[in-house]
Amino acid sequence: MEKETARIEAFSDGVFAIAITLLILEIKVPPATVDLGSQLLRQWPSYVAFVISFAFIGIMWINHHRLFTHIHRSNTVLLILNLLLLLGVCWVPYPTAVLAQHLSAGDQKIAALLYHGSYFVIAIFFNVLWQYATHAGLLGHNANAAAAAKISRQYAFGPSLYLICIGLVWVNIPVSLLVNFALAIFFALPAEYVIKKERDFIG
Repeated sequence: MEKETARIEAFSDGVFAIAITLLILEIKVPPATVDLGSQLLRQWPSYVAFVISFAFIGIMWINHHRLFTHIHRSNTVLLILNLLLLLGVCWVPYPTAVLAQHLSAGDQKIAALLYHGSYFVIAIFFNVLWQYATHAGLLGHNANAAAAAKISRQYAFGPSLYLICIGLVWVNIPVSLLVNFALAIFFALPAEYVIKKERDFIG
């Protein structure tokens, strides 16, 4: 029997695919009238922004997939919350382009704040979507309560960690971007692995 959320997942996959593809459009081909090697090197901010945002959209897709392995039912509120999350995903190419344009010159601080702030909002959308699904009884009948609790715990770190990235902008912009990239790795890890490592560290 087809899951009630099958259409939500199919539509979401399409949005993720389009958003991640649009990122490459921000890397421009240098004109033929200039030294190609030097122009390619000068575009390093675009490469950095592309790699970070590609990783993040890809990992957001992974996490979206993980959520919907547990979410089996839907209602109007869930549809709206999922659309809000997808709104954030579609937004990612814009702050990526702004960051690439201003990372080597221009107002780096505002560009970095826009970039980190975007992921802060997306992290909130993820949390709200998941918390609503769990409390509204939209998980499957065979959903593992322990696994769901681990996901909730891992996601709870998201907004506060992105706030740290925002604060680091006033200290060191490259470090803030490195922390942002480290967060991509953190959220790529399965929730049970993160919780196990946390317990090992505390114990």
